[in-house]
Amino acid sequence: MTDENQAAPAEQAQEPVLQIQRIYVKDVSFEAPNLPDIFQQEWKPDLNFNLGTEAKQLGENLFEVTLNVSVETTLEDSGDSAFLCEVKQAGVFTISGLTDIQLTHALTSQCPNMLFPYARELVASLVNRGTFPPLNLAPVNFDALFLEHMRRVEEESAEEEQPTIN
Repeated sequence: MTDENQAAPAEQAQEPVLQIQRIYVKDVSFEAPNLPDIFQQEWKPDLNFNLGTEAKQLGENLFEVTLNVSVETTLEDSGDSAFLCEVKQAGVFTISGLTDIQLTHALTSQCPNMLFPYARELVASLVNRGTFPPLNLAPVNFDALFLEHMRRVEEESAEEEQPTIN
């Protein structure tokens, strides 16, 4: 019976852990260089949306993940810039008990998925404060982006392994 009790804590230590320690705004910028003149034009926006992630290890089982969101809107007819909104929403996460591929998935998909609602709300609030029409960013499927990235990595490694004919 003593052996069973000693084995149980070792098994528990290997269980996967993904916990949020802190979520915060790391950087934010909102620019509307053509105000108030832009409001005199017809509102036909051309929206450019960019998304990226960064991850760095802070300590043992401790990671910072940053979600970079950039939204630039110009008017179709004039090409004038309406606004540029850039947000770096970050979080500190405790992650342990995962394989390398699971850790990569957590850092590039699961953590950004937790951060996105905060970034989305901040972008919407900044655009609203600029008195522009409401902007609600569509949800992002980070799992699909992760799978697409993994597929491209596999294709690139397969191309490198193929012999070249001179």
